[in-house]
Amino acid sequence: MRQVVTTKSGGYEVLSVQEAADPAAGPGELVIDVKAAGLNFADILARKGQYPDGPSKPCVMGYEVAGTVSALGDAVKDRSLLGRDVIAMTRFGGQAEQVVVTPSQLFAKPARLSFEEAAALPVNYLTAYVLLAVMGSLQANESVLIHNVGGGVGLAALDIARHIGATTFGTASRRKHAFLEDRGLDHVIDYRNNDWYEEVMHLTEGRGVELITDPLGGREWKRSYQALRSTGRLGMFGISTASNGSGLFKGAWNMLKTVLQMPFYHPLPLLNKNKGVFGVNIGHLWDEKEKGRLWMKNILEGVDEGWITPHVDAVFTFEEAAEAHRYIEERKNIGKVILVPS
Repeated sequence: MRQVVTTKSGGYEVLSVQEAADPAAGPGELVIDVKAAGLNFADILARKGQYPDGPSKPCVMGYEVAGTVSALGDAVKDRSLLGRDVIAMTRFGGQAEQVVVTPSQLFAKPARLSFEEAAALPVNYLTAYVLLAVMGSLQANESVLIHNVGGGVGLAALDIARHIGATTFGTASRRKHAFLEDRGLDHVIDYRNNDWYEEVMHLTEGRGVELITDPLGGREWKRSYQALRSTGRLGMFGISTASNGSGLFKGAWNMLKTVLQMPFYHPLPLLNKNKGVFGVNIGHLWDEKEKGRLWMKNILEGVDEGWITPHVDAVFTFEEAAEAHRYIEERKNIGKVILVPS
């Protein structure tokens, strides 16, 4: 089989499509022929050497796939899984023509979704669901600010917030505004040409919003906290500002600078201001399989009911993986970027 290998930490040149032996299903395992694999910001950070949870290099990244079950191990009880179209969560290794998983990692692929659309579901929508519905506890009478609303998690959060009935604000570059307004975003903010904090406070008449989802990190977490209304919650799920620039030295410097700019949240101000902060890292919820399956069940029901509609912006072949990384880093994508074997 062929797979996208991150050979070492560095620029786009470290990505290589390599041949490997076809995997075999062990007892209690199954093999999926991958039709589509998700590309996430964590994969880019891992390539740069800025992702502490990433595997040792050389490695194959990829947290989510959609494909067809092609082989079953001896101890798999449900033999009807063979030949089924499925979605699977993978703890790395997904950006390959085949992947080995256990039945607990599987979900039936909705018939109305293509393989590419199905592969856009797990990471983005689970992250957004935990941010908004689980830990953010967003209510219909509340408002939410979604930073980078044009990205994969951002669009997923918009779908969920609209279903809840909350008022939605979002930051995005100007060229994405028309798409986002058509998607149902109530208030879109051009963060490149305007100060997003001032815009939010103006639009809310100085009150702020009840929930903010923030993948930016650094000093932006402080500003997001300041933009919270009483009973507001700040959900942090990334530090994308640390990835700006290229080269190992500059990347390490950006990471250090971002960390130094992060605020500290003392319990007493949180008490006095009636505000809360929390973090979400889906990769650290791997052992919470029962919760994950429940959340994914709700997401798949949303697909069936029509209020969850994953948007695939671009599809790249394995050989084009470097272009796919660049596409995301240059903030060109609206929604999900997908890798396909051919």
